[in-house]
Amino acid sequence: MIRSMTAYAGNEASIGDSTLSCELRSVNHRYCDITLKLPDHLRFIETELRSIIAAKINRGKIECTLSYKEQARNGQKFNVNIDAVKALLAATDQIEEHMLSPLSFSALDILAFPGITQEPNTDKTHLNEQITHLVKQTLAQFLEVREREGAQLKALIEERCIKMKGFVVLAGHRMPEVLLLIRSKLNDKITELVAQPDFDRLEQELVFMAQKLDITEELDRLDTHITEVLRVLKEKDPVGRRLDFLMQELNREANTLGSKSTDKEMTQIAIELKVLIEQMREQIQNIE
Repeated sequence: MIRSMTAYAGNEASIGDSTLSCELRSVNHRYCDITLKLPDHLRFIETELRSIIAAKINRGKIECTLSYKEQARNGQKFNVNIDAVKALLAATDQIEEHMLSPLSFSALDILAFPGITQEPNTDKTHLNEQITHLVKQTLAQFLEVREREGAQLKALIEERCIKMKGFVVLAGHRMPEVLLLIRSKLNDKITELVAQPDFDRLEQELVFMAQKLDITEELDRLDTHITEVLRVLKEKDPVGRRLDFLMQELNREANTLGSKSTDKEMTQIAIELKVLIEQMREQIQNIE
């Protein structure tokens, strides 16, 4: 199954008097790089969440963000850490003694200070179950997005492979004509320069040149690599690295084809092949 490495998914769930939201996003990356952004009081579940995500994803830079918000309800009370408030005010008094014009602050400013409000005691086992369920649910949607985008990438790559096969066939049909043109030009040139040309020696030179300019091996390898790309696209395991290697091999053969070309049409075929290979390479960079 071809999967893209770029995707996004988000979900929310109510847990008691709070709302928990989970977001997963990813971009392409050589390896699997997972970053978790969690509130401090949810750090206890970080290792488990990392394992859940890593079990389903092989490549990509993945960012998982969890946010935890208290819902405002009738009769809701804030649990204020009075000792922390006293300590904060005492520290403030000491600092203001050294200030020329102290600034006043409100009770809301104090409430916003870390450690002033206390989180109510929660059942970590129950919270763990709720969080993992939400993350797994979001991860399933996330993978669906990666597979949906991967199917689009697969179709684009297959389309370009078919075009490349057409150019390979065209080059094979063109090659005999190219060799005849070379033979004709050499015959004419030598006839002009030598009154009695050695046609046996000329034939040897033509055979040598034909071997040097022969692109049969390059065309065979191009066809083999294209067929392998189409086969790999049908595999269920992650294939991004293998496809990237095949693009390098295709590019090498296209370069050789271009360097051997002595014909305008053959040169154009080599250019078209390189354009298609580069387009596929850009798309494959985003495949898991």
